[in-house]
Amino acid sequence: MTAAGDGPWLDDAAGRLVRPFTVSNGRTEPSVALDLMSQVMATGVTPLGYLGPEHAQALDLCRAPVSVAEVAAQLKLPAVVTKVLLSDLVDCGALTTKPPAFHHTPTDRSLLEAVLDGLRRQL
Repeated sequence: MTAAGDGPWLDDAAGRLVRPFTVSNGRTEPSVALDLMSQVMATGVTPLGYLGPEHAQALDLCRAPVSVAEVAAQLKLPAVVTKVLLSDLVDCGALTTKPPAFHHTPTDRSLLEAVLDGLRRQL
């Protein structure tokens, strides 16, 4: 088992010892609109006050631009909890966010059909 300040609070046999929504104080709505593909990056500003170990881990992961989905995967937290943590960091100026750039319409029917065809070939 890791110490309280080291990594996520996990036990090899039991899994996560702290419920994910405890990390976000039960909040499920981020204060900043974040998409799973949104890019977040540390600004170099040190957050004032105590935010928690998961906030520090998220900030460490964001030294280079990274997607919200990747941060959630690395933290082993649900996306909605990760979005709340990241929005806390954006609110205090420690992170900056950039919406995903689409060079096409993400709901373009031909694109979706091509993806579906590719998936069918893989199965």
